[in-house]
Amino acid sequence: MSVKQVEMVLAPREPHYVGDGFRVHNFIPSGYGLTMQRMDPFIMLDYGAKFYFPPSPSKAKGVGVHPHRGFETVTIAYKGSVAHHDSSGGGGVISEGDVQWMTAASGVLHKEYHSEEFSKTGGDFQMVQLWVNLPAMDKMSTPKYQAIANAQIPKIPLSNEGGFIEVIAGNYEGHTGAATTFSPIHMYNAKLKTGGEAQFNLPPQFNTGLLVIEGSVIVNNNEEVPLDHFALFANKGESFTVKATEDCIVLILSGEPIKETIAAHGPFVMNTRQEILQAFEDYENGKFGTLED
Repeated sequence: MSVKQVEMVLAPREPHYVGDGFRVHNFIPSGYGLTMQRMDPFIMLDYGAKFYFPPSPSKAKGVGVHPHRGFETVTIAYKGSVAHHDSSGGGGVISEGDVQWMTAASGVLHKEYHSEEFSKTGGDFQMVQLWVNLPAMDKMSTPKYQAIANAQIPKIPLSNEGGFIEVIAGNYEGHTGAATTFSPIHMYNAKLKTGGEAQFNLPPQFNTGLLVIEGSVIVNNNEEVPLDHFALFANKGESFTVKATEDCIVLILSGEPIKETIAAHGPFVMNTRQEILQAFEDYENGKFGTLED
């Protein structure tokens, strides 16, 4: 089995705020050449690196009601907790270790805020939000919501007590992930102890990358990837190793590209400009449901 090599290692860009509650570094799409097409089906990656928010008991920080159509949002909580509500009836609180997988599809309104408990206490906040594209035939399907508690996520121990792999989606060594997807996707958290090593075998044509959430790692015994950096893999080879130089958490993303035209504008991701204009018209005409701010 041939080795999948690192194509480039990307440092986090200057952070910006989404609303007043999410301080994020954008990796996809970015000025690094990491376009929606290059990481298809992962068309957006915002990383909220660990950041301390003071208590805000009188007003929860976050993002008010806004629409989405044509894709899925995936939020992975590493520190802190977020309350979510949407117009299709999905909602709840995602806490440390949990995953929220919202399929906007034909259209939803939603809002995201620091949870009431986190707002009262404040603390370290650290999360990833991904946008995962939908194939054209599924873009106008019925919205749905997957609230995935950490206890539901399979945890596969590594040899020599080197750590474990959480399988959020796809499969790892025969273990199926907790989330259901519309196209082939593998999504893991590798939680490794110092010196722990994990091997991954992923199809060469899949777009693959990793983000170091905690600690630092060496990939294939020759490529250092520091904290908060993203490593993009070439679309050749299948196998690569990740070794922890200190206790670490690494998010692994790999997906089969959908290879369809992407028309994106603001909160909508469709296949044509006409479909984008229709999304704005449907939103203005109240076809995304109702949700109070």
